[in-house]
Amino acid sequence: MEALGRLFNIASVIPPVDLSTGAQTGTRVHLRDGEGVAFVYYAQAGTNGEDVDLDVQQHNAATGGTTQDLDVVTRWYSKREATLDNDETWVKHTQTAASEIDLGDDEGENQVIAVIEVAATQLSAGYQWVSVNSTDPGATAGKLGCVLAIVYDLTAQRAPEALADLL
Repeated sequence: MEALGRLFNIASVIPPVDLSTGAQTGTRVHLRDGEGVAFVYYAQAGTNGEDVDLDVQQHNAATGGTTQDLDVVTRWYSKREATLDNDETWVKHTQTAASEIDLGDDEGENQVIAVIEVAATQLSAGYQWVSVNSTDPGATAGKLGCVLAIVYDLTAQRAPEALADLL
């Protein structure tokens, strides 16, 4: 069996978009079939000072319902360089538990990959969906970026074409 469907499933949270157009609201991902989710932010280099921050949210419905900050992020990882070429190592970032992560003052001018993990058990009672929003970088020039959700340690393993949707 392939890893997709056995170990993980993938969803688009923020599709590739010009982040300079403003804050982005991420699509919700249901954690009913996984032990957790790794949100992967990937962005091209832009302009110095035009930095993006990320905010993890939890929801009690697929649409509508109640949304609130998921203040559980204490660590996250990133790689960054003017041009990512796979010679970078992961940098571990730690913080007091919060829903927001500050990608740093050099995020705007670098290509960045950042990963935030959330366990399904960290959601508040009654909440089963998660998402990530991005802030408005105040950019004047284009800065393309996206967020993917990798739901991992699947509790219901299936062939990829038989996986349940993630909403």
